[in-house]
Amino acid sequence: MKDILNKLLESQQLDREEAGRLMHGIARQELNEAQIAAVLSSYIMRSITPGELLGFRDALLELAVKADLNGEEMIDVCGTGGDGKNTFNISTLTSFVVAGAGIPVAKHGNYGVSSLSGSSNMMEHFGYRFSNSNDKLKREIDKAGICFMHAPLFHPALKAVGPIRKQLGIKTIFNIMGPLVNPADPPCQLSGVFSIEAGRLYNYLMQKEQKKYIVLHSLDGYDEVSLTAGIKVFSPAGEGLLGAGDFGMPQNSAADLHGGDTLEEAAAIFLGVLENRCTGAQKNTVLANSALAISCSRPGTDLDRCVGIARESLESGRAYGCFKKLMEMQ
Repeated sequence: MKDILNKLLESQQLDREEAGRLMHGIARQELNEAQIAAVLSSYIMRSITPGELLGFRDALLELAVKADLNGEEMIDVCGTGGDGKNTFNISTLTSFVVAGAGIPVAKHGNYGVSSLSGSSNMMEHFGYRFSNSNDKLKREIDKAGICFMHAPLFHPALKAVGPIRKQLGIKTIFNIMGPLVNPADPPCQLSGVFSIEAGRLYNYLMQKEQKKYIVLHSLDGYDEVSLTAGIKVFSPAGEGLLGAGDFGMPQNSAADLHGGDTLEEAAAIFLGVLENRCTGAQKNTVLANSALAISCSRPGTDLDRCVGIARESLESGRAYGCFKKLMEMQ
């Protein structure tokens, strides 16, 4: 393991096998906190390579507690985080809107590291009980249309590095890994990423798999459809660029997406959106992300139609109904 650490500290690239060995070592706690911090810091200084990404992902999936949810239509809506924008919980809200539209969601998430409130913070705040029990998750997705998988319960390496990531307080390689290692292996994936470079890495990796996917990045830095700028999109159909007008919506400002200064404020915004008593900008942002998720799940469906399906899910109360049912099951 020391030879791999030395390579990283000398700014050398790892091959796929070395990256896998390193991740196994982190999961087995063969590295101390200082060594793990050095690994994370080395990737702050340079970008991860495709081979390293594949090696880390291989190891995380080999070590993971698997979730067998038998979902032929199942989707995950997950962002890398790490964009430093402190938005409200867009991807988690999107997940409930998509579930309300009849598409089962296996949501993978974690606590916020570089933001106030990650998806796990929000779910925990409302009383969701984290578990890696397959029976619990299967019941939830069958009855509520959605379940939530708290990443550290499924990935030993994520549990090992959690405190160090929190102390660093900035995005690390584990941000880029999150959406790629859903333990349920859903056949459909909407992934928001913090940079175009990360988007190209995701596209390279997902092209090799038999699944439906959309990878997106807002050009002003958001890891979701922000409606504040153009949106770079990667999918099996190729690359493209979308704008607010493609969703039939006006452009947002950064202030429109502010997630609050406390967890309580973030939770109030979250409930406000689900109860359809939010600002137009908040609503449009969630609908736009939901429309892309629906488009990902149902390729060929016109984007305007996808926006309409998302709007119906939110305004009819079905999205909120999925949320209430899920919380009642805890």
